[in-house]
Amino acid sequence: MTAGPAGAGAPPARGPLAGLLVADFSRILAGPYATMLLADLGAEVVKVEGPGGDDTRTWQPPVRDVGGEATSTYYLGVNRNKRSVALDLKDDGDLAAARELARRADVLVENFKPGGLARFGLDYETVAATNPAVVYASISGFGSGPGGRSLPGYDLIVQAISGLMSLTGDPDGSPYRAGVAVFDVMAGLHATIGVLSALNLRHSTGRGQHVEVDLLSSALSGLVNQTSAHVAGDVVPFRMGNSHPSLFPYEPLPCADGDLVVTAGNDGQFRKLCDVLGLPELPDDPRFLHNEDRTANREELRPLLVERLRTRSKTEWFRDIIGAGVPCGPINTVDQGVAFAREIGLDPVVTVGEGAAAVPSIRNPIRFSDTDADYRLPPPSLDEHGTEIRRWLTEGEETP
Repeated sequence: MTAGPAGAGAPPARGPLAGLLVADFSRILAGPYATMLLADLGAEVVKVEGPGGDDTRTWQPPVRDVGGEATSTYYLGVNRNKRSVALDLKDDGDLAAARELARRADVLVENFKPGGLARFGLDYETVAATNPAVVYASISGFGSGPGGRSLPGYDLIVQAISGLMSLTGDPDGSPYRAGVAVFDVMAGLHATIGVLSALNLRHSTGRGQHVEVDLLSSALSGLVNQTSAHVAGDVVPFRMGNSHPSLFPYEPLPCADGDLVVTAGNDGQFRKLCDVLGLPELPDDPRFLHNEDRTANREELRPLLVERLRTRSKTEWFRDIIGAGVPCGPINTVDQGVAFAREIGLDPVVTVGEGAAAVPSIRNPIRFSDTDADYRLPPPSLDEHGTEIRRWLTEGEETP
């Protein structure tokens, strides 16, 4: 593993990836999310930005005042634990620094259009010629093949093309996108898995390799039962609102003061649900005996359940139904979701940094028995660490 440019007085990296150097040439979401996860686990991540900075620095509102500067919360959400250096790859000196960083890196992550870094000598083949141990991860929208390499890789476009939007929304309404860039996040997770897998193999071979992830492949994999319905069952899934194609009840159902999501995923859970609702006869009704029966006869079963649920509040039913061992939950706003995580002891928010530069952030979801995620640095301002990184790259490989 390669020592990184840790600044004087900076907290030492901990975690299972401590000592790993990641050159992050990515921007926006999929790549930065992947490199933040690696950084949380101890890797030293150098975020290489163009002179104008990561695009998401300008994606606002909302913003947070960080050290007197209004900073995009979108950018803050995926860039903690990194050091920023602004390099203009069209400048000879900056390009030399970028190439030297790539030569020293254990991992390089980029999401330029396929082939976009070749003109700078930063493509996989060129980097691997001087750094054969590098694990080089490329994230694109539609892959590096001739049919997809020129297509722009935005999450919303992939939500449309993959079929996700055709599944989202009311049955008689328009298709909707998901409320978050779900395939950017998924591709970032897949890239992280690919990087860690290649690093594990490197222990025995001494060589890195090129890891490629594209949003469309991540999308088709992530659509799981829906794409399986097509390729294995010759079915074209369609919008069902909040209903599930293969389960019932598995959707929001109205109570006296709002909806409660109820998910009785097997016959035993359905029987427990009916006991709580005071409908003990339903599980033995031939129309509702097994899941396939309940799914086929959902229009007959739904009003029977709703009639009982409307007699009490969603909070009261939530307490009793959960107490009976049947999964259910209220439909929360984001703030209520964070609050609920706090209530059950998940400690979802961590504060990174100190004083005016402190930034609240959502905790890394991975927990280890012997190590834990490490929150050393708040998201950097543009070129915040440029001087120390350039000095490190020109003066030698020892940590300053």
